[in-house]
Amino acid sequence: MRLIQFVSADGSRHVAALVAGKPAPALVKNATTVRDLALEASRSGLSLVECVDGHGFGEQVDYDAIVTEKRLLVPLDHPDPSRCVIAVTGLTHLGSAESRDAMHAKLAASDLSDSMRMFKLGLDGGKPSPGSIGVQPEWAYKGDGSWAVAPEQSLSLPSYAEDGGDEAEVVGLYVIGDQGEVLRVGFSLGNEYSDHVMEQRNYLYLAHSKLRQCSYGPELLVGNLPDEVCGTVRVLRSGSPIWSGKFVSGESNMCHSIANLEHHHFKYAAFRRPGDVHVYFFGASSLSFSDGVKLRGGDAFEIESPTFGRPLRNAIVDDAPERIVKARAL
Repeated sequence: MRLIQFVSADGSRHVAALVAGKPAPALVKNATTVRDLALEASRSGLSLVECVDGHGFGEQVDYDAIVTEKRLLVPLDHPDPSRCVIAVTGLTHLGSAESRDAMHAKLAASDLSDSMRMFKLGLDGGKPSPGSIGVQPEWAYKGDGSWAVAPEQSLSLPSYAEDGGDEAEVVGLYVIGDQGEVLRVGFSLGNEYSDHVMEQRNYLYLAHSKLRQCSYGPELLVGNLPDEVCGTVRVLRSGSPIWSGKFVSGESNMCHSIANLEHHHFKYAAFRRPGDVHVYFFGASSLSFSDGVKLRGGDAFEIESPTFGRPLRNAIVDDAPERIVKARAL
């Protein structure tokens, strides 16, 4: 089962389910948010699929019209955006270390860069045996829910940014239950969207480079992530591809297990506040930046994988010129 969130033409919110054998998404009765469904399932001792099935299904919706009219929402959110934590991890994929390493300062051949040291830690200890805690991954804060851009909407390219680059990833989507339990709602496609030029200048700029908008969706895959996820990411200019690449994910392509990433994110008690939503990007395996592509306003990203149904698409729009922000003494 896959779920989408959208608004109707009159602005009301809905949840629809895509079920095998059905030609179009069907409305989930008496449901307006996936978050509410997840909490209801937990309180009732049901799986999310069982909870959705219990609500029953209404009429089928015109998915093409929802996309064309840009009425999609991200597939999991919080009514208070400040109660949604967006975070990212990196150097988790077997195909990502080489491109990341090329971005950072070249050291002597006999030495390893910080990136490769971190990657090697993951290779050696990122998939611990059951009951054991593995090595912690690279981690960065991405923003709260107000930084999330819905599918088909535009990502802002700030005037202070040196780059706005694609990072096609799998995203884990979570809600914290009433007793602080971590509830994995499902997975989606995501575009982390980062400033790779800034990161390249100095690795200590990583935190700055990640403080950008992002997008994820449009569909939330309920249940476990397949061990092998394959997809394609494209950069479009004037509607035509100027770059495309394959990306892979799933644990067979990762040096960290998803359980290990989850432990090291949610081990912080402040990240287990009941009712909160967490959006966790699991890392990219390929970047157009690594092939010398320079993005600009008006370009667009398209990320797709058969695992996740419809593609995730976002254009880039130039933001207003930077102004000096001054603090006022009180």
